[in-house]
Amino acid sequence: MTHSDREAIPMTVRRFRKKPVEIEAIQVTPHNCAAVADWVNGRPGAYKAGYAGKAYPDIGGVEIPTLEGVMRAAWGDWVIKGVQGEFYPCKPDIFAKTYNEVSVSETTK
Repeated sequence: MTHSDREAIPMTVRRFRKKPVEIEAIQVTPHNCAAVADWVNGRPGAYKAGYAGKAYPDIGGVEIPTLEGVMRAAWGDWVIKGVQGEFYPCKPDIFAKTYNEVSVSETTK
């Protein structure tokens, strides 16, 4: 059966807005990758086999255990702790479009 042989199924695309929830996040740098890895209970490392478990400021990133498996955050990426305690990486341009930093006074309300 080809696509043209199938009966057309009506589809309605709806629009949604993200709920305003606070998350915790940190931007990965060569100077903090070991601390980020400890935070996510992951492994600091690089994209090269044999470097996992150590921080290599000139070639690496952080491996993050996520709900979808192990993902990597490169220098400059953000690591986000989601609303259910899950971690995932986010590219800086997407992070900037999606999140605004919460001031300390807002978090103590």
